[in-house]
Amino acid sequence: MTDSAANNSNPVLTFEGKKYDLNTLPDDLKELVRGMQIADAQLRMHEDTLKVLAVGRQSLAMQLNEKLKNVTPMPENG
Repeated sequence: MTDSAANNSNPVLTFEGKKYDLNTLPDDLKELVRGMQIADAQLRMHEDTLKVLAVGRQSLAMQLNEKLKNVTPMPENG
């Protein structure tokens, strides 16, 4: 779903391969479109958060690996 002309006076909604004049849609459909836009924005935000957490976790794992080089591991059959 895209609003291909958010700053245009004639915004167009493209949904499932079809285009609609957003200005002519009933208010309840406009609210659904707005809800979809908010959900899309929240998904992008949380996807970005997950990427940041993954990078942080990778950094922690590298630090742990480096520090464990100075520690003798338990025997394999222990």
